[in-house]
Amino acid sequence: MLAVAVELFNERGYDGTSMRDLAARLGIAKSAIYHHVTGKEELLSLALDRALAGLAVVTERARALPAPAIERLEYLVRGSVEVLEAESPYVTLLLRVRVNTDVERAALDQRRAFDRFVAELVAQAVRDGDIRPDADAMITARLLFGLVNSIVEWYRPARRAGAASLADPVCAMAFEGLRTRRR
Repeated sequence: MLAVAVELFNERGYDGTSMRDLAARLGIAKSAIYHHVTGKEELLSLALDRALAGLAVVTERARALPAPAIERLEYLVRGSVEVLEAESPYVTLLLRVRVNTDVERAALDQRRAFDRFVAELVAQAVRDGDIRPDADAMITARLLFGLVNSIVEWYRPARRAGAASLADPVCAMAFEGLRTRRR
């Protein structure tokens, strides 16, 4: 039921999806849905929690990693891409929420805390001399995760079956860049 709700929320938007739509897609009566959840907002909460739980685990591991900030930042990027791959529809929904409900506001607050943590890592990596000194921490954090978050727009898991993780090419571009080193 949750997977179908997320599919509909991603197709039509949360506000554009009704419980009637969900019941029709599931092929069951609306009353059967209410046997499992209190309503659409609970489905949204469960879906966003699923996306945020994966990111929270990666964030806490990055926070606790006994390594320089640049390595923790790369760990965070790599882990976030892996969460996105594993939970693509849920992360897509998370990235598309508006702030029309308390559930959405809470999710946005968690995303903002994540952004602040990324910016802190960037700032520390600048102080460590691992990132160029003119890099603005928040802009760099947003650009870095703009790269990661853009994956939801084109990533299709079925097309990559058996392929290596997207984390490798994303980290290579983000941390090593496009240019070859000239001798």
